[in-house]
Amino acid sequence: MSVAFRREGDEEHLEPKFEIPIPPGPNLVTARGLALIDARLAALEAEIAELVQQGAEQSRIDAAKRDLRYWQTRQITAELVPQPDGETVEIGTQVTFRHNGKERTLAITGDDEADPAAGMISFSAPLARALLGAEVGELREFAGKEDALEILAIVVVPGATKA
Repeated sequence: MSVAFRREGDEEHLEPKFEIPIPPGPNLVTARGLALIDARLAALEAEIAELVQQGAEQSRIDAAKRDLRYWQTRQITAELVPQPDGETVEIGTQVTFRHNGKERTLAITGDDEADPAAGMISFSAPLARALLGAEVGELREFAGKEDALEILAIVVVPGATKA
């Protein structure tokens, strides 16, 4: 018998929907990052309720539920970092440094809070790993080059930690 005659619908030929991958390692977050996770969870719960009430397609509801599972996992595994002192580069600090003759400023955040376009990189990014633990005036190796990064300033990011 031909597939066309026995198939219930087109769903069986669609790609399977996998869970959203969880970044490896600890889920270190700033207070701001934890608040963003909480807000995302609340928004997804409201979205799912609205989709169910509207009788939306099951695939849309399933996608929202998959996102909800991801953010629930991120909330459960979140480890709030202690407040940085601003003496060394840590999660929750903003660091100004010189690399290849150019001055740059980046904030070090948790994985889910990172937004490179806005100058916020995850603590697990290679550049952040090279910067972590550095002090003002220190030279750091990066990309196989000695003294590639010169630390110019470190400040605690406002709102990154609980007061």
